[in-house]
Formats: sequence, structure tokens, C-alpha cells
Amino acid sequence: MKILVAAAGSHGDVLPLIALAAEFAVRGHEVVLHASGYFAPQAAAAGVALRALGTPQEHVELLQDPDLTHPVRAHRRIAAALDEFLPRLHESLSAGVDPGRTVVIGSVLAFPARLLRDTRGVPCVIVHLAPATLRSCFESPRITRLDPGPWLPRALKALAWRALDRWVIDPVYGAPLNRYRRSLGLAPVRSVFDHWLNGADLLLALFPDWFAAPQPDWPATVLQTGFPLYDQATQVLAPPLREFLEAGEPPIGFTAGTATASASEFYTASVAACVRAGRRGILLAHRPEQIPHTLPPGILHVPYVPFSDLLPRLAAFVHHGGIGTTSQALRAGVPQLIRPMAYDQLDNSRRAQRLGVARELLPARYEARRAARLLEPLIHDPSVRERCRHWAARLARPDAVRRSCDRVLAQFLTRE
Repeated sequence: MKILVAAAGSHGDVLPLIALAAEFAVRGHEVVLHASGYFAPQAAAAGVALRALGTPQEHVELLQDPDLTHPVRAHRRIAAALDEFLPRLHESLSAGVDPGRTVVIGSVLAFPARLLRDTRGVPCVIVHLAPATLRSCFESPRITRLDPGPWLPRALKALAWRALDRWVIDPVYGAPLNRYRRSLGLAPVRSVFDHWLNGADLLLALFPDWFAAPQPDWPATVLQTGFPLYDQATQVLAPPLREFLEAGEPPIGFTAGTATASASEFYTASVAACVRAGRRGILLAHRPEQIPHTLPPGILHVPYVPFSDLLPRLAAFVHHGGIGTTSQALRAGVPQLIRPMAYDQLDNSRRAQRLGVARELLPARYEARRAARLLEPLIHDPSVRERCRHWAARLARPDAVRRSCDRVLAQFLTRE
């Protein structure tokens, strides 16, 4: 079978799709990953053929936009990028179709994967990496700082979803999609992230039911398989990092995510929080200009290290709440202080708190004193440690990628 995989986004969005592509390739299927050229090293390491869409520099320039971490402007910025991305990706995917033996798998923002079902009749699988992208009128995802909670009537939630589609989502994300659909002679669509996107043949929910229980109003085509937990770990730490870890007590780790270019204040406050708490710290940041020029003793900057290599060695982990980061912290059994900014991060933070392994500190309130005050009980509370061990044990043998591939092949292989 020929499998076209379309991935859009940052590391946390693309690595799980690379994991799926690699598993299909190992099983002997013809697989082509369509993603930014920025991910060429990761694709090569996984043994996956890459059809590069855009240069690494284009990807970096997009991630450098400070609007990407704003809860409102981020969506407008992504939608603007879709105007150029949609035709490129759709044409690339369409050119790779081998009629009668092709399946397309796409991430939520890789609209052309779903579009290929409309234009070429290709069976389509959409991957939901986080529960926030599967809406419900029962347990609704937390998409703003306010939590809708179970107390809000379902009829009111349904009205809110319809209003959100009509006045916010469709005007922002539906506009570039429908412009391109018109150029193809297709009718416009509404409710882009609900009825249209979820009209795929199969929806893979890559998170376990104990993190987000299935809801009665989710589409019948949803299959939950668990966290993919793929970060191309090497288990070989660079000598400076290994020596730092061995030189003292476990440090606190800090990251603002790979899609953040304006986190200087966060890292400065995090250094001050370590000094205040008398703790060592590791600052994870691709962009060194975000890190203070002079770091005190006991603080180390690391551009990148696979989370599964580092997180088990930390006393606590402070992060943005991306689903990939949150799931890796759960597997590592490390207490989390989550500083959510946008996208699915607020919802992931709520769910991690419910599991008893995390606390939340919103960006507007993130400063050294508050961070230090929240970190100390997270590190020392025996009940937090016990909950961390409990959920880590549930993730000791991840098989979500294998189970996802099993289902795709079982459903579509017979169509060849």
C-alpha cells in the first residue's frame, strides 16, 4: 500500500507523524512524508522518505514570529500561512496518488490531507494529537483561561460551539481553505474543525482514555490508541550535559517549546526562581538569544535534547503544556509546572492537574517568586511523587504507534 503522510506544525506536531510513517515503512509499505524541509534530519534518522515543502529557513522564520504564542493572534498568523501552504501541499499529495492503493494520513492543520478525499476520493485518516481538538458538549475541552466545566448546560455549550465556528473559526481558518476550494471548483465548507475535518474515514486520537475519556458526542470513527511518545531518543547525553547532571542533585528543567521565539522573560524569571529556591536548573531553548547572557553557577543552557533522555533525571519540569511535552513528562514520572499560552496547552494543563502531577502558572503571573513557591511542594510532596510514579507505570510500554498502524492497515489494506 502507498501511504502519504502530511504533517504541519512544530516538533510536537510532526514527530508523531514521522513515527507513524516509520512504522509503516518498516512493515514494507511505500511511505512518503510531506512536511517542511526543516524536518529532513528527523525523517532521515527514521528512515522515511521526505517530500520537502518549504525550506528550513521558512520554517524558522515562521516560528520566530512572536504572535505564534499569543492566544488570539496566533490563529490569524497560522491561517495566513495556510494561504501559501494549502496549494503546495495539496498539489504535492495529489501528484503522489496511486489510484486504488493510496491512503493519506494528516495532522489537524494539514488540511490538504482531508481535501484529497474530496478531490481524488483517497481514503483519509486525520490524527488528533490532543483532546482539545475533539470538541464535545459533555466534557468540553478548555480552550480559554476559563474552564467550561460540567456545570454548563450542554445546550449552551452547543450554542457556544456554533457561535465559535460562525464568528471565529470559519472566518479565520475556513477563509484560506474555501478560497482554495473555489479555485478547484469545490463548494465551500463550514465548521472546518468539526464536521468537515472529522468527515475523514478514520480519526486517530493519540492519547489514552485515562488522560481524556471518550465522549458520547465524539464521531463514531474516533479510535484512541495512546500517546505516541516518540522523540528519537539516543540514550547518549552530550558530555557537558552528562557532567552537569552528575555534579549535583537533580535540576529543574525549563522550556518554552520549540515554537516560541519571545521567551526571554520566561527564561530570566526561571533562572531567578532557581536562585531563590537554591536549585540547579537546565534551560532548554533552540534560540540562544532568549537565554540571559550570563548564567549563575548551577544553571546550564542546552539547545536541544530528547525529552525521554533528560526528563527522568529532573526534579521537576516547567513547560508550556504542549501535548508531546506533557506526555513525555508523564512517562518520565516528573512533577510538572505548566505555563500554558495557546492552542491545546490550557486543556492539557487542566488534565495534568487532574491527574495530580502538575500545577499551573499562567504567563501573566509567571515570575521568580511564584514559580519557586509552586515548585517546592511539587518536588517534595509524597502524594505528587506517588501519582507521578502511577501514571509513568501506565506508559512504561508505549504501543500507540503500533496499534494505530494496525488499525489503518486492517481498515484500508483490503481496499487495494
